[in-house]
Amino acid sequence: MPRGTRDGILIAGGGVAGCLAALAMARLRPDVPLLIVEEQARFGGPGAQILCLDGLDEAARALGEAAATAAWPGLYLALPGKSRKLKAPLACIGGDGLHAIMVETLRPDQYLLGTKVVALRDDALVLDGGETIKAEGAIDARGAANLSMLELLYEARTEREVELAAPHGVDRPVLIDATVPRAGPGHIEVTPVGDRALRIADIVSSERAQGDAEAGARIDSYLAARGWRVVEVLAERTLSRPLPIGGDFAAFWRIGGARVARLGLRGGFLDPLNGTTAADALRNGALLARQRDFSGAALHDLFEASARQAWRRREPRRAINAAIAAAPPETRLALFDRLYGLDAGTVTRLLSERTGLADRMRIQRALRG
Repeated sequence: MPRGTRDGILIAGGGVAGCLAALAMARLRPDVPLLIVEEQARFGGPGAQILCLDGLDEAARALGEAAATAAWPGLYLALPGKSRKLKAPLACIGGDGLHAIMVETLRPDQYLLGTKVVALRDDALVLDGGETIKAEGAIDARGAANLSMLELLYEARTEREVELAAPHGVDRPVLIDATVPRAGPGHIEVTPVGDRALRIADIVSSERAQGDAEAGARIDSYLAARGWRVVEVLAERTLSRPLPIGGDFAAFWRIGGARVARLGLRGGFLDPLNGTTAADALRNGALLARQRDFSGAALHDLFEASARQAWRRREPRRAINAAIAAAPPETRLALFDRLYGLDAGTVTRLLSERTGLADRMRIQRALRG
C-alpha cells in the first residue's frame, strides 16, 4: 500500500490477532489494499497458542488450518489417578511459524516490521518519528492496553523448548499434566515440536500476573520424572495471560475515547479459561473478509459488536474463573481435577466452547464439589 493513499485498511500490531486478520484479507480479499505494521522484527507474538478447531465455522476453520504450524487429532489430560486421551482437532498458531507464513503470503509492500505505531485514528496510523499513513480504516491489534475495567485472574506461564537425547514419543499435546507433586496449585503443559523436541510450560492461575521463581525448577523436576534427558535448551520465555472474571466491558471499549477498531487483547477478544486469542482472531479474520465497508467507523462498530457478543457468550466460562478465584489456593487443584475429570464429551465441548445447558449444569456441580 503506497503511503498517503486512502484505500484499504491498516493494521497496527503483528501478533496473532493482527496476523490472522491480514492473512484472511490476503487470502480472501486480495482486491483490498492492506498494510500491517509490527514494532518487533518478526511477526507472531511471544510463543504459540493451541486451540480446538471444533468451535469454529467453516471459514474460520479453513483460515486456522492454513495458518497452523502444527495440528493433532486430539490431546491428553493427566490428572491424579486418571489419564485421558480425548479426540478433538487441535492446531498450533503463532510464534516463528506464523512469521514464516506471513512473509510467504504477503507481498513486501503489505507489511512493515521493526516499525512502532505511536497513535491511531480511525483512518490512520502515526509512526514513531511522526509519519502518518492514511487509509479507509485502521485497526488496533497491538496487544493488551488498559484492562482496569475488567476483573481478572492471570495465567502465568514459564515455557521452555528443549531438544532431547532420544525421541520422546509424545504424539499430541498434553494440555494438562497435574500428576507430578508440587507445593501449590498449577500444572504442566507439553507440546511436541519435533521427534526429539518439546515445549514444556509450567502454568499457574492466580491473582498475580507474574510467575514465581520456582517455575524453572518445576520444569526440571518434570523432565527428570519423565526420564527425558535434555541436550539443548532451544528457548525459554515467561508469559502472562489475563483471564477475565467480570467487569464493565462496555466501559472497557470506551477507554481512550477514540472510536478505533480493536482486535486481540486490545479488544477483549480472549478465552477466559486460558487467555488465548487465536480462536477469536480466526473468527474475526473471517468476519473482516466478509466486510464491504472498510471505513474506520464501520470497522469499529463491526468489532465492538463482535466483542460484546463474545463477552455475553462466555459468561459461563468466566463463572469457572470466579469459582477458582473464590476457592482457597490449597483447594484449587481439587477443583481443577473435578472439572477436567468430567465425561469426555463435556470436556471436549468445554475446550471448544460448545457446551450446552446440560454440560453447564454438570460443570456447576463439579465446581461446587
